[in-house]
This record gives sequence, C-alpha cells and structure tokens, in this order.
Amino acid sequence: MSNKNLILIFIVLLFLSFKIKAQGSDKNAKDSIMLYNKMLSVKQMQQDLKILLAINEKANSGLYQYRSKKQIDSIYNAAIKSIKKPMSITEFYKIMLPLADYEGSVHNYTIPDLDLIKFLNRQKSFFPYPLIYINGQIIFDGQSSDIPAGSRIRSINRISDVKLMQSFYKYYTADGFNTTEKLSASVNKSFGINYLLEYGLCNEFTIEYNSPKSESLEKKTLPAVTLKQRETNIKNRFSAPVTDLIDYKKQASYSFRMINPATGLLNLRWFGMAYGSDDPKFEPYVHFLDSVFAGLDKNKVSNLIIDVRNNPGGSDPNFEQPIMYLTDKPFKENLKATIIFDPNLLPFENYFWGVSTSERMDSISKKMGKAYLKDLYPVFKNNISVQNQKYNPVYYPKSPGFKGNVYLLINENVASAASHFASLVKAYVENVTIVGVETVGGYYRHNGHSPLVYELPNSKIKTQFSIVNLLQDAPKKDNQPEGHGIMPDHEVWPSLDDFFQHKDTQMEFTLNLIKTK
Repeated sequence: MSNKNLILIFIVLLFLSFKIKAQGSDKNAKDSIMLYNKMLSVKQMQQDLKILLAINEKANSGLYQYRSKKQIDSIYNAAIKSIKKPMSITEFYKIMLPLADYEGSVHNYTIPDLDLIKFLNRQKSFFPYPLIYINGQIIFDGQSSDIPAGSRIRSINRISDVKLMQSFYKYYTADGFNTTEKLSASVNKSFGINYLLEYGLCNEFTIEYNSPKSESLEKKTLPAVTLKQRETNIKNRFSAPVTDLIDYKKQASYSFRMINPATGLLNLRWFGMAYGSDDPKFEPYVHFLDSVFAGLDKNKVSNLIIDVRNNPGGSDPNFEQPIMYLTDKPFKENLKATIIFDPNLLPFENYFWGVSTSERMDSISKKMGKAYLKDLYPVFKNNISVQNQKYNPVYYPKSPGFKGNVYLLINENVASAASHFASLVKAYVENVTIVGVETVGGYYRHNGHSPLVYELPNSKIKTQFSIVNLLQDAPKKDNQPEGHGIMPDHEVWPSLDDFFQHKDTQMEFTLNLIKTK
C-alpha cells in the first residue's frame, strides 16, 4: 500500500475519531446541568420578583393573612436588592423560597422548570439511605453494613447536622407561624431532590456519625446512587414496620379495626377517596362509616381512636362525614370563603400556567375553569367575590352518634382537608383528647380549595397558591392560639427508644391514656 493511501486512511480515521468524540460531547451537552440550570441576569431576576409580587397582590387572597402589606413589601424589596450579580436558576430559586414561606400558607408551592427537575432525577447523585428526625437529631434509618441503624448523623460533606436542617426549612410552607413540619421535613423529606437543589450534584457523601450509645465520632464515605436505588433503600428502611402504617400511599384511604373489646381504631389516611358526593366512590365510604358507628353503638364500645397522622388532605364532603357521628351540634365547612378577583378576568393571564405544576392548561380547560369559579363565586363587588352558599351546606348530626371517649391522633404532616377535619373535631366534639404534634394546617383559617399556578417569564420558575380564603367554622379556644395548627392536648413526638423497638410512640401513649382513665 502506498504512503499516499496510508495517509488518506489515517486522515479518514482521524476524522471519524473526532466525529465520534464530537457526537459524545454533543450527547453530554444535551444532558448538561448548564443546559437546564441557566444563568439569569440581575434585570431578569428582579423583573420576575416584581411580577411575582404583582400576581400575588391581584390573585392571592391570603397574601396579607398573617403579614401586613408593609412586611410583605419589605421582604420582596430586600430580595430584589440582594440580587447584585447574575445567578443560576437554582440560586435564584433559593431566594424565592423564603417569600412563599413567609406568607404563611401550606398550599404555597414553588418549583423550578420541570426539565431541570427531570435532569436532576436522572443523575447518580442521590444520598443513598433514608434518614429520620427524632428528638431534634438526624438519625440513620437505613439497613446497611455501612452505618448502623439509629446512628446520629453529625455532618454530611462537612456541613453540620444543625446547619443542614436549617437550610431546608424554607422548602416547607405552613399555615400561619407553625414550625413543626419544618423540623421533621428538614430530615425526613430533604435528602432527595431538595438536597440536589440546595447543595448541587456530588459523587459521594462523607458522613460523620455516632453509633448508637456511643460518643465516639466515626467517619464513612458512601458513593452517591441513582434515584431508583435510593427509593429501593427507602422501602427497606429500619423504621418501616411503624412508619409504613401511617403512610397514606401504602395504606387504604380508610379502615377500621377493634384493638380490644373496649377500643376501636378508625384510620383516615386520606380524604381524597372521592372528588365529591357525586363520585361513585363516595357512597361506599359513607356506608363504611355508617357500619363502623353502628357497630360501635351495638357493642357499646367505650373508646374510639381516630388516626389522621400523615393525612395530606383531600376533598369535601369527605372530611365532614365522620364528624356527624361525633357531635350533637350542626356545623358548616366554613363561616366565610372569598376570592379577590372577578373569575371572568383572570389576573395576569399571560403568565398563568394552570392548576398543576406538571401540566399546562389549554384554552378550553381554562374557559371551563373560569365558568366553574364564576358559579362558586358569582358576584364580584368591592374587590371581593363571596362563595355561593349552596356550596357551603349545614351538616347535621347522624345516628347512631358515638358517646364514648374520642382520641384523635395528629402529627406535623396533617394538612389541608385533614387539618380542617381535626379543627372541626376540636371545635365540635366535647369528649375528645388530642395526642401528637401540632398540625401544619391551621385551626381558624387557611387558603385552599382552588390552586393557581403561574410561570415567571425569565426563570420559568412556577409558583402555586390557593386562591380561596376560608374562615373555618372553628370557635375560639383558650388553648388554640391564632396563626397555628391544631394544638394537641398531649404533645408527643416519636422517641429514639421506641425507634429501636419498632414501637409507635404516639399510639402507645394513647393506649396508656385509655388504660389510666
């Protein structure tokens, strides 16, 4: 073969090599963090914040529920002034989170563009094992030879446990001034996608920890894993025999069993079992409750435990149904419900996305949504639309009513319709004892029902808030402060000793209360 041909072949091979490398680079570029986590100019971010405030002022009826206009303006102005240089979307996102949190509504939600979230979920950058919040500490909840279950985590990647927890508070909104969910969620819910948003991508995690009953500081470096592997490890967590029992995704929406001849347990894990009274699933739920209370009456059961822990909410009239068997007084869902705009004229419609962050609303659905709102809030006068009272019926007691002792189990994850249920129980059930932790949803009021999602033009960050301001049918209680969730009669958090023994601390406390009564 001539040198000329050899040179020609070499050139072709070299060209192909460059082409393959270029294709590889292009493939990586298509899935690069820089492609999704773009840089924003100072002007773009400040414009988005001004638009965000304007949207809230026109559409969000709960904006000034717990904060004055002066306070809201002040925190927005401070956020705008803090932007002095270009930032990535995730950096800007972390400036936005405290704004939604400060307002005081559990239904506020802020999320970056879904393409960025999907990109992060594809990365092998996740913390491998589940962690759990107990007694103000980060406790290792995995079943692994790497770190013993029950170990106290002292730091991750040189960031202390206290600083880690505090950094995640802003991700979790609450009604009013409540902080209970922030405490546990800063551990239980934060080491998935929120860790990546807060601290970025990494290949490994260096963990400092104390083994159970040891003061010695140990260190272990664990490789990051995929989201799928993390989810597998979470399913195999040490606490699963207890925590799975109050997981609304793993348990039936409602169930009942007798603990002993004198005590029944009604589990209400989720009030989304039916979208309304015309849903075919509503009648079976009503029949279930009727059979439960008929059985309690027939067997003269003295005690009823109602467990709504981790119930995230749902729809009415689902949550009102059990109350009718527990009280001898009529009640309503709310005393007043309002929105602050004319349903015919959606504020800032050019930035409106829909009613879910995952799907953009089309023009036909938007038209139907406006008609739906107009039916619910027909008259716009003096910058307010009041609820059509046909959608706020009076609920009357049902027979057979339960006359025994009621024990309501709540925790910091009880939200929305579930906290509204707990509010009605506290308000209208005379013989009730409430055990657990203050709910994330409010006792006296909340913003709920109809969520709106807006997309900001430059960052593409989406903000969601519920537009209906509800004054709940909740009479004043001496032990129920304004701006808080439903307060328990006995505050009980899970304990580390019970964690090791796979005991449900709150349930055990309640059963002991019954024994000593």
